[in-house]
Amino acid sequence: MKRFPVFALSFFFLQTCYVKGQTAKDTLDIKQVALDYIESQHLVKPERFERAAHPRMVKRTFWTDKKTGKEYLRETFTDAMVLLAETYNQDGDGFPKNPKKEVVILDIYDKTASVKLIADEWIDYMHIVKLNGKWQLVNVLWQFNDSESH
Repeated sequence: MKRFPVFALSFFFLQTCYVKGQTAKDTLDIKQVALDYIESQHLVKPERFERAAHPRMVKRTFWTDKKTGKEYLRETFTDAMVLLAETYNQDGDGFPKNPKKEVVILDIYDKTASVKLIADEWIDYMHIVKLNGKWQLVNVLWQFNDSESH
């Protein structure tokens, strides 16, 4: 009878200490997703955004209605982001000459990752998932550095 509590405690300890390991390739692939996301706009390469994002990716931010002053949630989807990557920086004046693109991996667990992208005028928090062996962007929550700009 005295063995059961020891066994139960040992089992509990092993369960709480179990960690899913990632490979160096996972880390590089996750970082590449974030870079493809931002560089698709810098370099006018929509195919890089398509490579990075799941077809059902959603990008959100808060916005302020200028007439009422009320804040609301604004959403953008993969197709609109591909169009943005095709058009936004065509004249080469949408970003600084050497744009900031700092990728910080906040967490990786098994097939999910949370990433923070620090750009020139805003930050993006990203959720990236590994589906069928490929890391893909599924959620983005972003804001300007100056939240009054929304």
